[in-house]
Amino acid sequence: MIEAIVWGLVQGLTEFLPISSSGHLVLIPDLLGTAPPSLAASAVLHLGTLVAVIAYYRRDLLGLVSFRQDPIARRTLILLGIGSLPAGLGFFVRSSIETLQASTTAVSVALIVTGLVLWLSDRFALGNRMIASLRWPDAVIIGLGQAVALIPGISRSGMTIAAGVGRSMERSEAARFSFLLGIPAIAAAGALELVDLVESGTGVAGSLWVGVAMAAVSGYAAIAILLRIFVRRGMTPFALYAVFAGIVGLVVL
Repeated sequence: MIEAIVWGLVQGLTEFLPISSSGHLVLIPDLLGTAPPSLAASAVLHLGTLVAVIAYYRRDLLGLVSFRQDPIARRTLILLGIGSLPAGLGFFVRSSIETLQASTTAVSVALIVTGLVLWLSDRFALGNRMIASLRWPDAVIIGLGQAVALIPGISRSGMTIAAGVGRSMERSEAARFSFLLGIPAIAAAGALELVDLVESGTGVAGSLWVGVAMAAVSGYAAIAILLRIFVRRGMTPFALYAVFAGIVGLVVL
């Protein structure tokens, strides 16, 4: 039960804060001297983070349902579709990703890279572009940021928000597009793990559903925390943490 709660908390917070959930799910078990969450746990915990982002952006998602009558909703859906395409590369490089995930050194270096990218994103001049003003090249670039985040230790939200800011988006709009873009990515990642889980015949412990609830609650809180800090102070606080976590991984582990 306690283990499920811990992994749910880690998954929820690090999925949406720009500090890499994949990186923390590698380094924290090594730091604690325990095994990382199983495939079953990872697959089910993704449901919690998916619930969190859907709940937080429920109004946006409901607005997208009217895409046939609303040209802005239709445009947003098209942009999200274009932005989701690059992440599909992950299906073809799963073995390479798993190899990197087995290396604490590679994950630690990736965390430091994440921190540097976040720090650099704060050096960009603040833009005022909204999601409705994006064009397909913007969606491709932000989507490529999401594809790069397939590397364990590289933050998905960090890369996509940084890419959005780099395309002169207003901070809160860059974050909103990032999280909406994350819905199909999180759902796809969870689905792939669930397929592997079914094929392996592994069951899911009942206590893990407590972890799912923790992932949902902490994930919802993480989105609110990120938006509050990011709009006021930018990415620098998260950049400093990511670099620190990467250095700890290199020195201690």
